[in-house]
Amino acid sequence: MQIQQVKVLVADDHALIREGLRKILSVEPRIAVVGEAANGDEVLQVLQQKEADILLLDINMPGKNGIETCRLVKQKYPRMGVIALTIHDQDEYLFEMIRAGVAGYVLKDVKPQVLIDTILRVAAGESFIPPSLMGKVFEEFSRLSRPAKTTYPDGLTEREVEVLKLVAQGLSNKEIAAKLFISEKTVKNHLTNIFSKIDVGDRTQAALYAIKRKLVNF
Repeated sequence: MQIQQVKVLVADDHALIREGLRKILSVEPRIAVVGEAANGDEVLQVLQQKEADILLLDINMPGKNGIETCRLVKQKYPRMGVIALTIHDQDEYLFEMIRAGVAGYVLKDVKPQVLIDTILRVAAGESFIPPSLMGKVFEEFSRLSRPAKTTYPDGLTEREVEVLKLVAQGLSNKEIAAKLFISEKTVKNHLTNIFSKIDVGDRTQAALYAIKRKLVNF
């Protein structure tokens, strides 16, 4: 029975590393190295001539780096699995490669079997990020998924805007304090800061400011 081999293109600007990777992968009958490339332009040239399932891609290459190359390859060959092979475990490289469409991220000091397993897993439609880096990935994408913090004009804080809105609605300091569950003294302190930041001298001017900046609607 003939084995369905995973076709791999190896891209690294160091010939010795490409040769080493070829030898490592040659021991696995389910993997066949179909080509090599020393930079991003060569990757694109080889892919025009040879069919590959997996691109094993060094991040730091001259010319088009791995991030840019990955992005271009995924645009042209969206079904191709790209595995970043790098000496770097820095966050920015990892996040940029994930955004570019990488399916696997492997450090160059891994054991040969880990690399082989990663290639086979990515070829089967899975993704692989080293367990040591997964915490960073979850933290970053959790941060990105959080709603952006609202920014207000003239350096006003969210609480100051709340007070300003109530001033514009005609509420007294006592009524504002009750509504926001704070003391009247705190309201006065907020108003002092607000007047200073928006450069007004009284509540009427402050209310007009809030209306002009569309902080309140009537």
